[in-house]
Amino acid sequence: MKKYTVAVLVNNQYGVLNRVTSMFRRRQFNITALTVSETESPDFSRITVVFDGEERSKELLIGQLYKLPDVKSIKELHRSETVSCELMLIKMRNEPETRNEIKAAADAFNAKIVDYTKESIVYRLTGDSAKIDEFIELMHDYEILEICRTGRIALEKGKSTIRNVTNL
Repeated sequence: MKKYTVAVLVNNQYGVLNRVTSMFRRRQFNITALTVSETESPDFSRITVVFDGEERSKELLIGQLYKLPDVKSIKELHRSETVSCELMLIKMRNEPETRNEIKAAADAFNAKIVDYTKESIVYRLTGDSAKIDEFIELMHDYEILEICRTGRIALEKGKSTIRNVTNL
């Protein structure tokens, strides 16, 4: 199976996310990452979906998505043609014995402290999935209290936009 990233421009309406993700469920795709946000226009939302599947099934899925009335545009995003990243917040136990080691690792990954208490430290890290996975793996040597992670967000390089493939 191959991993795909697809951006879907939709009307910013109640229930649209459910209708889009239900299409993935009905086609038996496993969504591995999902992000949704308003675009530069409050009339539209952008849904970025990362999923595993076969090429033929992906093409059928995209055809079915276009049949949904709120879907305005769909664009498959290829890593070599996009700028993409994830965001992670990780809360670590703040203990004097491990504080310097955790800070050194965080510095090596360019993680930023966004909250600091006597009991815990919260770091923010952005980057590709592999970088975030590596940081988490390294932090397993210490006490991780909590992790929150976004899915991949991506924009195509250059002047092309998701609106280029629509009549908006």
